[in-house]
Amino acid sequence: METRKKVISIKKETIIISFSILIFALAVVAASFFLGTKSMQQNNQQVESASDHHQGQPVSDGKFNSLLGQKAPNFTLNSYDDEKVSLSEIKGKKVVLFFTEGVMCYPACWNQIAAFGKDDAFKGDDTAVLTIVIDTKNQWESAVKKMPDLVSPTNKVLFDSSKSVSNEYGVLSLPSSMHKGQYPGHTYLILDKEGIVRFIKDDPQMAVRNDELKAELEKLN
Repeated sequence: METRKKVISIKKETIIISFSILIFALAVVAASFFLGTKSMQQNNQQVESASDHHQGQPVSDGKFNSLLGQKAPNFTLNSYDDEKVSLSEIKGKKVVLFFTEGVMCYPACWNQIAAFGKDDAFKGDDTAVLTIVIDTKNQWESAVKKMPDLVSPTNKVLFDSSKSVSNEYGVLSLPSSMHKGQYPGHTYLILDKEGIVRFIKDDPQMAVRNDELKAELEKLN
């Protein structure tokens, strides 16, 4: 009888241990499934976030297009050579504004900036070229080390780090911007001597447009 009781007790303990092991295994599987699902959700969120970064806002050119024929919004920005440049203080000159992704847009935007400095047509006393980027000066110094031609007396690089000017001109969500809502793309405006916008061009091809810009400048008195 005692032996039988011991056998039954052992069987009960074995069943209890086996059941406990089964419960533990199920808990491990459930936890793994939960963590795996959570990780997958996080990865999906990261992918969506990256997608948002690259695609950003949809194309919106209404504000930009509305500038044509209007007085250009005034701004004051610091230049690479530590000057404060106000658009309203540039009097009696035709002005080319070039909004660009700046440091991150190599080589297309860099080539256009350098091309401005090499072209005598943009060096006249009646013309001013302002390149507007959202970079910081430290970021731009790194770019200048790689391409010294980015700096020239006739093409001032201005820092719109807050994006306030870029927003006001509506250049952050144009077709040429590879990171819509984040950076300007490759966008030009020409102002006459009274500060009226006479020409606008957003260029998704990101080409050097000196010849086209010169032709437009020649149309202005």
